[in-house]
Amino acid sequence: MKFMYVFTIGCQMNISDADLFYRLLAPLGYMPGDSPEASDLVIVNTCAIRAKAEDKAFSFIGRLQAIKARKPGFRVGVAGCVAQQEGAKILTRAPYVDFIFGTHAIWRLPEIVTLVVQEGRRIVDVDMANELPERDGSSDGFTGAVSDFVTIMRGCDNFCTYCVVPYVRGREMSRAPEAIVEEVSRKVRAGAREITLLGQNVNSYGKKEGLPDFSELLRRVADVEGLHRLRFATSHPKDLSDDLIHAFATIPKLCSHLHLPVQSGSSAVLSRMNRKYSREHYLERIDRLRDVCPEMALGTDIIVGFPGESPEDFMNTLSLVEKVRYDSLFAFAYSDRPNARAAGFTDKVPEKIKKERLKILLDLQDGITREKNEACVGRVEEILVEGKNIRTLAPGAIHDPVAGERVTGRTEGNRLVHADPGENSSDMVGQCIRVCIDRALGHSLWGTRVA
Repeated sequence: MKFMYVFTIGCQMNISDADLFYRLLAPLGYMPGDSPEASDLVIVNTCAIRAKAEDKAFSFIGRLQAIKARKPGFRVGVAGCVAQQEGAKILTRAPYVDFIFGTHAIWRLPEIVTLVVQEGRRIVDVDMANELPERDGSSDGFTGAVSDFVTIMRGCDNFCTYCVVPYVRGREMSRAPEAIVEEVSRKVRAGAREITLLGQNVNSYGKKEGLPDFSELLRRVADVEGLHRLRFATSHPKDLSDDLIHAFATIPKLCSHLHLPVQSGSSAVLSRMNRKYSREHYLERIDRLRDVCPEMALGTDIIVGFPGESPEDFMNTLSLVEKVRYDSLFAFAYSDRPNARAAGFTDKVPEKIKKERLKILLDLQDGITREKNEACVGRVEEILVEGKNIRTLAPGAIHDPVAGERVTGRTEGNRLVHADPGENSSDMVGQCIRVCIDRALGHSLWGTRVA
């Protein structure tokens, strides 16, 4: 028996691709391994969106050299956006890597691994063939995860000035709706109860190919029998149509949660980012969403310290966060990326100021998140149970209010909840249960199941 281990950095698309790696190599006899040391093959699935993510990937790749030195037959592969971006240059930095495959070579992975293992070849495949297979992955081998992903499109046509995605993922390509619905159906039959549809900009699904628009795709997917919940990521504000907003009121399975990256609260910065919307347009879309779905939970991404960001620009970002009051927020300090236009901008913000602004923003959001979580105490929420665990008393502790068996799941608004299941917890995974929220922590809730 052979084992493989995938180390993944980055977005939900990379997480979905990692699952695809496992499924594509299962026919070659590879089973998921528990660690790199216990595996015969390791694939490092990389992210190039920030310098920190790229550094993390190369740090992990470096640790694999020692394993390879003492374990004959151990193979190392590099995948994802850094693989696409750097190609053969990775071999100069890490000569012990056996193969490199880019974002469009995923479906050639079985052939690549066969040539590497059986013939001892070193392969670099970063060809960006401008097509998608009819099926995004093998026909079986699904894990049966309660919450799963289905990729509906790949690539991006927006060319934001800070972003490398169009260069490492290619241009937008949408899959046929029939293939998407079929994959969702197969995953539901395998045990999935919640599906997240993925794409770099799902709002523009099907436009280039003349396919049904994204709101129509949501309706078709929601018709799949056995599916409890439906989500999607990621959305671009400029393409958030009234029809898509209306879908939150007319598709019962569509969760009242939307991740809508704003990137900055300053219209001037948004213009330099080439985001193609203004602060005012973004806030109008938020108001429209909350008119249609008052309970809508919102998440966002923000970049601080973009070239030319003035103190006033940053204050505009803070004021937008205070006005919208997001449920979750991912914030990053700007870093130059290869090929991205902003790397050539000259008015860079000093690193010290970027770090200061990032801390101010994160502290602001932490306070908002804490307030929103505390407002949940005493309410009854429905969660989809994704798993269970047992929390034991810490050494020397006499009492722990959250010790014992717990089930874990998420609300429609994507809040993480740990709950005392009461009796018969063994059959709760994959089920929706009602939980009375007893305690609020910084980034999760605790509660007790109610009838």
